[in-house]
Amino acid sequence: MPVLPIEQIRQVVDDLYRKDSRRVFATLIRLIGDFDLAEEALHDAFTAAVEQWSRDGVPQNPRAWLVSTGRFRAIDTIRRRTKFDASLTDLAQRLNQSAEPGDSADDTVQDDRLRLIFTCCHPALSHSTQVALTLREVCGLKTEEIASAFLTTPATIAQRIVRGKSKIRDAGIPYQIPSHKDLPERIESVLSVIYLVFNEGYSASTGSQLTRSDLSGEAIRLGRLLVELLPDAEAQGLLGLMLLQESRRLARTSAEGDIILLEDQDRSLWNADYVREGRELVAQALNSRDYGVYTLQASIAAVHAAAPHPAATDWSEILSWYDILLQAQPSPIVQLNRAVALAMRDGPEKGLELIDQIIASGELGTYHFAHAARADLCRRLGRLAEARESYEQALLHAKLAPERRFLENRLQQLVP
Repeated sequence: MPVLPIEQIRQVVDDLYRKDSRRVFATLIRLIGDFDLAEEALHDAFTAAVEQWSRDGVPQNPRAWLVSTGRFRAIDTIRRRTKFDASLTDLAQRLNQSAEPGDSADDTVQDDRLRLIFTCCHPALSHSTQVALTLREVCGLKTEEIASAFLTTPATIAQRIVRGKSKIRDAGIPYQIPSHKDLPERIESVLSVIYLVFNEGYSASTGSQLTRSDLSGEAIRLGRLLVELLPDAEAQGLLGLMLLQESRRLARTSAEGDIILLEDQDRSLWNADYVREGRELVAQALNSRDYGVYTLQASIAAVHAAAPHPAATDWSEILSWYDILLQAQPSPIVQLNRAVALAMRDGPEKGLELIDQIIASGELGTYHFAHAARADLCRRLGRLAEARESYEQALLHAKLAPERRFLENRLQQLVP
């Protein structure tokens, strides 16, 4: 390619970093076998790209160039350190002798990122460490974003990540996809990781945008790989759930980035291919009768997807699925969602009664969706003072800019 101005090169490198840095990192992990060395090599490679590409032009295969450069930078780093740590000599020799890294693994189940997920989800690690480590190392989420997903502090997440890396290194946990014999017991942690990644993309925890299509798209890609690797009912159910939820992306926000509620969305904007594929996966998972909470959630999403307009939604069927989900996974958030569905079927008074009980229990005191749901039901009932108070409570805990704008607009609408 022709040589570009340095500003354009920086933009190209920045775009590649957002799109491909975790793929490059996963391959470097396979080659180097050490998280910290691979992370250092990753950043060295991208730094080198700005300098060399501004002089020589962008290579034909940028990702392979980055992997190769990162590998050689790692060799240089190891050689500098061997005088202090003789154990690194073998690693340097192995990296020197390894084949030139290619770029052909993306379309196979031997995907480096899938290998890395199973490494991070090894049973020798606690479940909380598995999820935190995978979100950080595979998907590149910031510690603060992971902490928000876990409803805990960044310091706690940072400790889990450090412990996870140390455990993998000290225990010699292999960087590989488990054998088919070991896959079933490993699948639950992997599914939870993929879904948390999707949720961060579907409804971002912080920032100025409601969604992050890069994360939800990556979770769907990993979900497809997992179904190909292991056609497990819950893997199918999770993929179906993600596709059904992702199908609404274009209809969920206005051109200005403001939230559009499900009942107000233009359903012609829903991705029909995703809806069809998602419903087929849900049906397959339900037919196996060996499904769990992801398939149950997907079944609820499938009922919404089947309705051509909001008034056609079968709320009785949705309530039935929520009843089953509550038995399988009792939680105040599931109770809250069920209460909203009850309000849609039987009227806002019924739903408000349940939501008041949930909030009074204290379990969702800082969950802004609970206060927003209560505010909406009070608004529908004409109890405007209570609605205003609940919207204000929701605003205290909402962090995402579009959600705050939505709540502020609702408050303004209540002004006499």
